[in-house]
Amino acid sequence: MLNISKNQLHKSFDIQQYKSGKTIFNKDYYKALNKFLLVFAIVGFIALFLPWTQNISGNGLVTTLTPGQRPQTIQSQIPGRIEQWFVREGNFVKKGDTILRISEVKSEYFDSRLIERTNQQINAKISSVGAYKEKVSALQRQISSLKNEQGFKLEMAENKLIQSKLKVQSDSIEFEAAKTNIKIAKRQFTRAETLEKEGIAAKKDVEEKNLKLQKTQAELINKENKLLESKNNILNAKIEITRIKAEYTNKISKAQSDMSTAMSSGFDAEVQVSKLENSNSNYKIRNSLLYITAPHDGYINKAVKGGIGGTFKEGDDLVGIMPASYDLAVETFVRPIDLPLLHIGEKVRVQFDGWPAIVFSGWPNVSYGTYGAEVVAIERFISENGKYRVLLAPDEKDHTWPEAIRVGSGAKTIALLEDVPIWFELWRQLNSFPPNYYQPETDKKDKKKKS
Repeated sequence: MLNISKNQLHKSFDIQQYKSGKTIFNKDYYKALNKFLLVFAIVGFIALFLPWTQNISGNGLVTTLTPGQRPQTIQSQIPGRIEQWFVREGNFVKKGDTILRISEVKSEYFDSRLIERTNQQINAKISSVGAYKEKVSALQRQISSLKNEQGFKLEMAENKLIQSKLKVQSDSIEFEAAKTNIKIAKRQFTRAETLEKEGIAAKKDVEEKNLKLQKTQAELINKENKLLESKNNILNAKIEITRIKAEYTNKISKAQSDMSTAMSSGFDAEVQVSKLENSNSNYKIRNSLLYITAPHDGYINKAVKGGIGGTFKEGDDLVGIMPASYDLAVETFVRPIDLPLLHIGEKVRVQFDGWPAIVFSGWPNVSYGTYGAEVVAIERFISENGKYRVLLAPDEKDHTWPEAIRVGSGAKTIALLEDVPIWFELWRQLNSFPPNYYQPETDKKDKKKKS
């Protein structure tokens, strides 16, 4: 009785006349209760000094250890139209198995003989390249012949120039001889004329000398004409040499220009061949992309684009696939305040959704239904939910994780820290203090070694 009311019934009414009253107000009852409270207080006080494992709890999901083993969607690298499905949802496929067939939606790829026609274009361009090479070879031979012919013509013209120079020398000598002859003829004519006047020589001798003088004058004029003609021949020979050089220079230059044009056209044809071969390779690869195949062994999850005849763009999701073999892991999220307490290799207990478990967070050894894990990666940038992502792998020294676990199922994690007394943990919880700053023993040993 709390004796709150002023109307005290036990004074005006005897409660002990009832059986329950006799039991409650019995002195032996008080003694038993006091003993029980005393024992409970002693046990509770002793329990305050029992060890308690500080921990960091978090919620996460089951995932895979490596990115290549995680569920994914298959996309098409080209836009297309769905023509035929070869699988159903839930089917097992091996790497390279065909999942569906698509068709082109772009008009430039509609031709069913596109690769064959491209090969024909390539062969034609290759023949064109060969023809240009033959033309270049022919022009090279033509240039070589023109150079040889130019050499021969120049040699002939130079020989003619030498002959003309020698002819000038010969004609000049004859011209000088003719000058000497005319002087002699003049002296003989003058002498004969003088003798005739003196009556010594006959008239006939004077006429003969006069005739000889005229012939000598005529011969002098003839020799002078020949000399001038020889000099003209020298000029003509020089002009011929210049003409030959100019003529063959033009011919050789034109042949070289034609050869350069042929080479340029040949190079352009080779570029076109390279482009066509590149296009042909792209067409072959594009044809192989008309069949969507499995990137690895796995199970078909869901057809994102269902039906027949539906069109899609490049990069659109078509179907989901889950790898057949994978290494399980758990991704959990911790608060930024707890992040310094986690380290690579840290031991963590995991409770999977759907698996019965009895969990004592402070006494992991007496917990049932939890599995061991260890920290393998800690994200260095905060996630969208305001927490840091931590990746956990199975602890090989602990129980094997259940085989029936599926990727994507939920999980609860408990990261184990230092062992402290229960009274300390209660005091920390009441004051909202964070767990003790914790470092693994390996880190402590490394710091001692460095120091």
